[in-house]
Amino acid sequence: MLNLPRRRPVARRTMLAALVTSMALVVGGCGGSGAVRTDDAEAGDPVRGGTMRVVQGGEPRSLDPATLVNAWVSNSLIGNALYGTLLVNDPETLELTPVLAESFETSDGGATFELELREGIRFSDGTPYDAEAVRYNWERMRDQNTGSPSLIQASQITALEVTDPLTLRVILASPNPHYAQAVVWGGLNWIASPTALEAGRQAFDDHPVGAGPFTMTQWRRQDRIILERNPGYEPAPYLDGIELVHNGDTNQRVNAVISGQAGLAIEGSWATLGRAEDAGLRTLVEPSGGGQFLALNTRRAPFDDERARRALAHAIDIDALNEVVFAGRAELPRTLFDENSPFYADIPISTHDPDTAQQLFDELAAEGKPVSFTFLAYTSVENKAVAEAVQAQLSAFDGVDVQVEVLDFTAALPRLHTYDFDVAITSATILDPDTALWSNFHGDSTGNFSGINDPELNAAIDEGRTAAELEDRAGAYETAQQRIVDLNPVVWYIRTAPAAVLGEGTQGVQMYGMGSIRPELLWTTTR
Repeated sequence: MLNLPRRRPVARRTMLAALVTSMALVVGGCGGSGAVRTDDAEAGDPVRGGTMRVVQGGEPRSLDPATLVNAWVSNSLIGNALYGTLLVNDPETLELTPVLAESFETSDGGATFELELREGIRFSDGTPYDAEAVRYNWERMRDQNTGSPSLIQASQITALEVTDPLTLRVILASPNPHYAQAVVWGGLNWIASPTALEAGRQAFDDHPVGAGPFTMTQWRRQDRIILERNPGYEPAPYLDGIELVHNGDTNQRVNAVISGQAGLAIEGSWATLGRAEDAGLRTLVEPSGGGQFLALNTRRAPFDDERARRALAHAIDIDALNEVVFAGRAELPRTLFDENSPFYADIPISTHDPDTAQQLFDELAAEGKPVSFTFLAYTSVENKAVAEAVQAQLSAFDGVDVQVEVLDFTAALPRLHTYDFDVAITSATILDPDTALWSNFHGDSTGNFSGINDPELNAAIDEGRTAAELEDRAGAYETAQQRIVDLNPVVWYIRTAPAAVLGEGTQGVQMYGMGSIRPELLWTTTR
């Protein structure tokens, strides 16, 4: 049996994680829910009925689960609503619980898994939610031609075998006892009707078919998606419906909650969360390690020279950045993991040291290598503000030239994926370290935007992935932390804020994975 021991919860924004000590069974049983949740005790028992308006930052390009990103700022709520979840985890303990799955087991140290599905589930078009449907969806996600954001997780699979109608055998390229966490973090958790998918992208977007707690009645492009309760989902969701409104302005989103026009806003801005709290609203932030960082492209000058990376890490004052951009509200990463994490090591992330930074800039300039680069920024207010604040801070140093290039995120994304940039903002939100560290820092990962490829770092990340005992994993990830700090492929500047702002009467907000809210558990005391 997989032991995922609970530890006593502490502060709201503290990362807690308790991990495996034996690997015979990854997930078993049924029911359960995430630990990052609203305190509903004073509200009484959940009540059924009502429609909740939820405001989020942007709308999906498509409702095909192979194209959706299972993260709070992206498409997690619509994905969970339409398709349900195979598994969820508790963000504070990482304990895994099956939902539409019955179990997800490995008996050989993570070389293979067996996914067992619950009996009697059907998609909203009446077709069976079975092992063949999961195989069909996962094959699409691991096909590079699909261009799925879940490819990093799906590419660990080398073969899928349907052994009976409700059982799928999953064969991995290399053993990963913690692969269930990768399923939770990505689109692999969402299964759509193969029959509906085969009708083509446009037809599917008009009539998406899943087995989740809600179905779509209308998608008004650039505005909102209207959802209603799926009568075939058990146990039935509390709400009659959800109105998912898209608004890219963080201030307008929180204003909608303050004014009572929305019951819930999905947020990621520390400054906005502070303003919401000042207005008396409840906020919920999922605890995590890692955070947002400046990825320094080590594939080309100037950051192919470690001294340039170290100089930048010492030159940037993240405390001042916090005051200027986030109104002093952000939680800052001083170490890779929080002190309450079992993976915590007292390895400080590079600190502000302007004298050392200038010495390094001078040394590089004397060799004919002045640090000149372009900061690729996105059009969001905070992203541009970070880029401009970094530019302003570096203007105080000799031997540095920084230009800021601002692009819409859609235009910037191809630049990131072809590694055509010098510096860009990305993130590694860390709960279980496997997915986040492998994706962002392993030399074989296409999501490793900095391009760092260090044999010692790669080996430590691989060891952390395959080790079954917590002590062995912690030791491997301590080595990985030290190498990341020594190599400086990124400059960490804030913890990520997977968060929600709650309006009056909003209850049942529970998260799993990367701040992914479970809509079937939402309820409201207002009508």
